[in-house]
Amino acid sequence: MDNFTYWAPTKYVFGRDTESRVGQLASEFGGKKVLLVYGGGSVVRSGLLERVKSALDVAGIEYLEMGGIRPNPTDDRVYEGIDIVRSHDVDMLIAVGGGSVIDTAKGIACGAPYEGDFWDFYCGKKIVGNALPVGVVLTIPAAGSEGSGNSVITKSDGLIKLSLRTEHWLRPKFAVMNPELTFTLPAYQTACGIVDMMAHIFERYFTNTADCEVTDRVAEGVLKSIMAEGRKVIDNPTDYQARANIMWAGTLAHNGICGTGRVEDWSSHFIEHELSAVYDVAHGAGLAVTVPAWMRYVAERNVGKVAQFARRVMDVADTADDHAAAMEGINRLREFYRSIGMPLSFEELGIEQPDIPELVAKLHEHKGNPIGNYVKLGPEDTDAIYRLMY
Repeated sequence: MDNFTYWAPTKYVFGRDTESRVGQLASEFGGKKVLLVYGGGSVVRSGLLERVKSALDVAGIEYLEMGGIRPNPTDDRVYEGIDIVRSHDVDMLIAVGGGSVIDTAKGIACGAPYEGDFWDFYCGKKIVGNALPVGVVLTIPAAGSEGSGNSVITKSDGLIKLSLRTEHWLRPKFAVMNPELTFTLPAYQTACGIVDMMAHIFERYFTNTADCEVTDRVAEGVLKSIMAEGRKVIDNPTDYQARANIMWAGTLAHNGICGTGRVEDWSSHFIEHELSAVYDVAHGAGLAVTVPAWMRYVAERNVGKVAQFARRVMDVADTADDHAAAMEGINRLREFYRSIGMPLSFEELGIEQPDIPELVAKLHEHKGNPIGNYVKLGPEDTDAIYRLMY
């Protein structure tokens, strides 16, 4: 196990009707005038947005609104939000939605106090040294952005999808998490979230750092729980306890606890980011195709952790040799993805003729060469992984 610092200061307020506490929480963290950032019409139709605004009214907090944030969020909306914040002296962002909404709010939060272009932070030219506070009312358990300092934005010019990771500046000050808000999520969106949170654990679990037994067991336990509870929410969308477990699992998958003491990987996310940037597929659906292909490729070069995953998480018998165990574990993972309605190939993603050379070129232009740590991957490797997705 490596040395590590773990710091996760987000205040989580979890359970039924917790959105009524938004005003109190915003006030607690210094908000006097906030920008509400949200997505499509569901938060309006459900009455959630009105309940959030009522809670702010009770607390005497002014607010402005910026709606219409779409999946795979783009830089133009971040620039729009920065202009609103600066023009109206906004001092806090509150994201009402899922990962795309939260990531947009984070881009605004770090960009507003910065004199240059916020994209400087995402492309690595500058390091975030200041940001407005962000609060969250979570409606989609998936990205885990409610508990992380990370954000992913796509630059429309060139379709460049990059992630920003901060130690603490962009960790939300508070996250309101009411599982009832997820009851009406479509099954496909729910399944995409399940895949995404599992992938966040995989990026930390597949490591060459030795002797991380406690962190391994935490990751394995959360993975098994996601699979068990995930099947329940697909079968019964209004199962409160299953929805609650899935919502909390999404946070634990990405708030850093599953990465303590180890070197992380992140190549599966990098590979998928090019798919969702170029072809605008749902991130979770893209990961359902990408992750098993990545596992198959790396298992031929570094089988140990893949075999451990197969035995401990996918319940493959200990009697199998490592390679056979790994392959069986990957097959069982694919079967699980299939059982919750996820695609397993380019064709099922709706990508009939993927331009693999373009994907590879953009991947390494944007993410470097090589990528990953569990197995270092150059262009020949990532080309082969994309071809395993047919």
